Amino acid sequence: MRIRTFTLAAAAVALAVAGPVAPGAVAAPSGLSDDFDGDGYRDLAVGTPKANGGMVTVLFGSPAGVDPARSVTVTQDTPGVPGGSESVDQFGENVTSGDVDGDGYADLVVGAPYEEITGRPRGAVTVVWGGARPFTSGGVMLTAPDAASDRFGTGVAFADLDGDGGGQLVVVGAGAFRYFDDGVPAQDGAREPEADFLPDGVLLDGIVAGRFSGGGAGDFVLHGRLVDDGAGTGAGGSHLGLLRGGPGDVGRDYTVLDGPGAAAWDRAVAAGDIDGDGYDDLVTGDRDGPAGGSFDVRYGRATGLPVTGTRYTQATAGVPGAAETGDAFGHAVAVGDATGDGYADVAVGAAQEEVDGRRGVGNVVFLKGGPSGLTTGGARSVHQATSGVPGAAEAGDHFGSSLRLRDVDGDGGADLTIGAYGEDVLDGGYDDGAAWVLRGAATGLTTSYATAFDAEDFPAYPLVPGRKFADVVAR
Repeated sequence: MRIRTFTLAAAAVALAVAGPVAPGAVAAPSGLSDDFDGDGYRDLAVGTPKANGGMVTVLFGSPAGVDPARSVTVTQDTPGVPGGSESVDQFGENVTSGDVDGDGYADLVVGAPYEEITGRPRGAVTVVWGGARPFTSGGVMLTAPDAASDRFGTGVAFADLDGDGGGQLVVVGAGAFRYFDDGVPAQDGAREPEADFLPDGVLLDGIVAGRFSGGGAGDFVLHGRLVDDGAGTGAGGSHLGLLRGGPGDVGRDYTVLDGPGAAAWDRAVAAGDIDGDGYDDLVTGDRDGPAGGSFDVRYGRATGLPVTGTRYTQATAGVPGAAETGDAFGHAVAVGDATGDGYADVAVGAAQEEVDGRRGVGNVVFLKGGPSGLTTGGARSVHQATSGVPGAAEAGDHFGSSLRLRDVDGDGGADLTIGAYGEDVLDGGYDDGAAWVLRGAATGLTTSYATAFDAEDFPAYPLVPGRKFADVVAR
């Protein structure tokens, strides 16, 4: 059904629809890692990798939040963007951002793990330059440098790996971790770690950066699947590990975090400082775990992350809902300070949750952080049957299949982006996909001024059923 609703604060409507920087104007770079146009507001990038080779739609932040009227869609057919759109590419399967070229504007970093380049393994990462007129100055494409990097771009991050104060582009393929020096990355500039730290049989799904330890540099959590332990046992399961950054040899300090709550799903790993101690904390979801799914919190500290964490299910006291088989609680997770109190909060998607007797509607649970860590006091759940949330609770929507907590309206509280890849929008459509943005507030999330948008709100979107719009949201 049609779900788009744009309810904007009246005092800010003019700013919301003004578009990116006007012709003749020049925006001063804000230095925010996801402010592509330099106007001082964080922007929202959503990926739709199944849309005719893949696409990324960027909605520009403003005092009134985001609106499709102020957006740009980037594909490999966009003028200046390297490559060309091909059905298998999955451009937008991973999306992040950071000031890669050092000009003060955030740049868009897009993984296309199935890009096919003659004579090379699959995969590519494209950096599209931000600026006062973002995404009009082209970009650079980096392809898989070696066989171990097949599916190059299955995970991307931008953080200070070596502790020198500048960020590096970090990319993982199915079986490799590669990084580039500061500045504009070159195709022949991919570096290998000094130590071969990945266990045998690991296939990586993604990477998340954070300051999980006291080393003075960025750290990286790598996650994926263990398809073979190298001993001929055929052991499977998931893999989770912490790579600590620093000026020493990359790869020498790697801790396997496997154990209860290890994750193998790239939408179910997120980081932020929940207890306000200056170290990022790691949240991992396990959508297929017992009791209908779960998530774990591991708290950062000077020595790094603990091997195991604190587990939460819908049977945990204070967590809304009930632990029911098949809920997929932990399908997606996000971390950010929605209340503006200095402590990061946590959102957890249960993409298969039953609502009002309808299966697979989906639900999102929101929990607050504090000085003692995550608390279930004041936790709440939201779905399409919640008052103020646009749309209707329909079977198979999968509300909460992707999540992001970042402040797009500049009021100091992170706003929650929620994807629902199963939302049907087009006539006769299925799994067309849609997204919502709920505002952060001192009391937590609010449905006041909630925004919803879908494929039909963007002229560049190929109106073909089943493309799962906003299946990916940028970290």
